[in-house]
Amino acid sequence: MPLAADFQQILDTLPPDWTDLEVDLRIADLSHYVDTATALSQVNAQVYQHPKQDSWHWRLLVAHSFGHAAAAETVKGVLAKLGEAGVTGELRVAEVREGRSEVVQMWGRPESVREEFRERRSL
Repeated sequence: MPLAADFQQILDTLPPDWTDLEVDLRIADLSHYVDTATALSQVNAQVYQHPKQDSWHWRLLVAHSFGHAAAAETVKGVLAKLGEAGVTGELRVAEVREGRSEVVQMWGRPESVREEFRERRSL
């Protein structure tokens, strides 16, 4: 199964209030390592430096609707491009965080903005 399809399957299993997702990526053919690393730099993937990390190559940090991580749509797009280039591999969910919301100053904002914020953040 292509990486983008695997990633979409992971997204489909997440609860609706997920906020952050960490996914480990291992590629099957190490001859694609440099090209894959170049593509994954678009989503700021973290490289595993420790040799005892079960041969996982990158950790992808994904944000649902806010935060300091790549958007899920962007990650899926990069993984689709890798699939088109013939890169195969495996994804593993490392961690999922849910139910958090950023703190936003709402003083002086109209009620419509406050309602939209509560709706989007399920508060």
